[in-house]
Amino acid sequence: MPDIPAARNTLGIVRYLARRTGPVRASTLARDLKLPRSSTYQLIAVLIEEGFVVHYPEEHTYGLSSLVAELGTAAGRSERLDRLARPLMERLVEQAPIPVVAHLSVLSGSDVIYAARVQGFRAPTTISRTGVRLPAHLTATGRAMLAQLPHAQVRALFPTKDRLTRRAAAGPSTLAELDRILDETRARGWAVEQGDITDDYASVAASALDRNSYPVAAIGLTFRRDAATDLTALATATVATARALTDRLGGHRS
Repeated sequence: MPDIPAARNTLGIVRYLARRTGPVRASTLARDLKLPRSSTYQLIAVLIEEGFVVHYPEEHTYGLSSLVAELGTAAGRSERLDRLARPLMERLVEQAPIPVVAHLSVLSGSDVIYAARVQGFRAPTTISRTGVRLPAHLTATGRAMLAQLPHAQVRALFPTKDRLTRRAAAGPSTLAELDRILDETRARGWAVEQGDITDDYASVAASALDRNSYPVAAIGLTFRRDAATDLTALATATVATARALTDRLGGHRS
């Protein structure tokens, strides 16, 4: 394994600060980690610039920012959701009457990020792979989660967008069109998109809620449009799966 001192020393600073109950001086860091003072200040400057360390100027000390905790929380949350949702998604795929792909998404600003995926036998190849980010207003999982948010919160996610992003001239192009889709989603109890991401494919989705009734994730099914003769049946199964995930999360059903 190659030895890269700067990387090792940077991680050493993060590890050291994580063990401390409060911020420390740079001189203390340099002494305890046996680093040159000049190198210590340079590494700290990079960590501050990248958001991992904060400077307390009145005390001339340094400590970890909340970003480190947020990263750990996000990673743990994603793994927890995957563990809780995957068995439910596998069952959903097995029981589907047509070839489908099940996916788990989470909101990230005005986008969705795909956190897990289960592909059924002979299911279509989709772009909804783990880690892929797509505009929430174009996806069924995104619409399912946006529909659970207050109107003001949805507006806050799209503050300056007179024209919404579209793919292949499909999907809502204005906030008024998105409002109509979200109203229909609330009334129906599940979300749908047909050809807004990929022309030949369609998706249905429903949200899983946490204890505060916040849409912590959404489960969706994607399939070929010409293979689906009964969207309601697929949606009903997806809603039941999302409710089961809500129960596992200890959340409140809508």
